[in-house]
Amino acid sequence: MTEGEKARLIAWSNEMRAVHERLREALRATRASLREGRCGESATRELLLFCHGFCTALNGHHESEDRTLFPAIAAAYPDLRETLRQLEQDHSMISHLLTGLQASVDRSDPPDTLEQHLEGIAAVMENHFRYEERRLLTVLETLTLDRDLREALGPL
Repeated sequence: MTEGEKARLIAWSNEMRAVHERLREALRATRASLREGRCGESATRELLLFCHGFCTALNGHHESEDRTLFPAIAAAYPDLRETLRQLEQDHSMISHLLTGLQASVDRSDPPDTLEQHLEGIAAVMENHFRYEERRLLTVLETLTLDRDLREALGPL
């Protein structure tokens, strides 16, 4: 393997970490928008934008993993199929939580209710990211995947 090929493979691992950090930052920004917006109608519109952006980004990331990255990992590492199934179940749970958050925002629920949704999402998302990183980062350093980064990890 050439140095360029090795660097490209390690870049997948680094990019997954970077995507996870961007999603963590999007969640922090959404929560900050909620905290700052307790006093006005325009803040609610801002929260809608943050929520929509965060929900879209997180779902897009997970859909890309399910569609492109995980099948490639399963083909190269069949012993990780159970891990991938658990990660896909997490994706489904997180999607359900995001749907609940979106419905709560659409109903203009009070800030405390929205914060409860965000707190639940944050807990599940963080556990998911840590497990995924423990189980897959090393694999990504050896996986041959000739796909566009956005196709495999989402448009982040």
